[in-house]
Amino acid sequence: MYLIAGLGNPEARYAATRHNVGFEAVEFLKKELGSAIPRIRFHAEITRCEYNGETILLVRPLTYMNESGVALREIADFFKIGPEEIVVICDDVNLPFGHLRIRPKGSAGGHNGLKSIIAHLGTEEFARVRIGVGGKPDEWDMKDYVLAQMSPEECRAIAETAGKAAKAALCIVKSGPETAMNRYNTRKQKAEAPKQKPEEHGKAKSSAPAAAAEETEGAVCPGDNKQGETPAAEEKE
Repeated sequence: MYLIAGLGNPEARYAATRHNVGFEAVEFLKKELGSAIPRIRFHAEITRCEYNGETILLVRPLTYMNESGVALREIADFFKIGPEEIVVICDDVNLPFGHLRIRPKGSAGGHNGLKSIIAHLGTEEFARVRIGVGGKPDEWDMKDYVLAQMSPEECRAIAETAGKAAKAALCIVKSGPETAMNRYNTRKQKAEAPKQKPEEHGKAKSSAPAAAAEETEGAVCPGDNKQGETPAAEEKE
């Protein structure tokens, strides 16, 4: 049995943000695999499906980004899924927009969703598929950038990349991380998504709900800064 988790924040207002591209990849897989009706268990939306003779649990943690590991640990413990059978799909602001980077293991690199998963699983030995969402413009706060609504052009472009990330996750299940890396890691440089001013880009308001979901202090993996820091007291939902 495999667990493929796409990271993001619950609630409709986060749907078209950079931070939710992992959720988008899982939605692609649900359609691709003709999966069963999702169930809410273990602080997550879980959809069971079959692929290449393997049972796969498609998971969207509902704990907000910083506590993603809570759901994954509960699911892995209950279904006895080892870290070598876990694939995590997440955003990465240190990758150019539209790029993919697959790795069989590694550190959190500043991504707080990955940091939570590593802390709760007690290991870095799980595969991850990172979707490049591009670096923030200088005039933006990181929190606002990753939680802002993307433009229609960006949404269309990132949907294509999320679909490739989903296929890369299936490739890991079928043939292993090395094959997926050779097949799906981006090699040629793509143009960055057009940078817009915050007021032109659907800038996320610094409201209490947004701040509760994410208090970003830096960049996504692989980098030295933190992303998506959420006060623990606000993550009990």
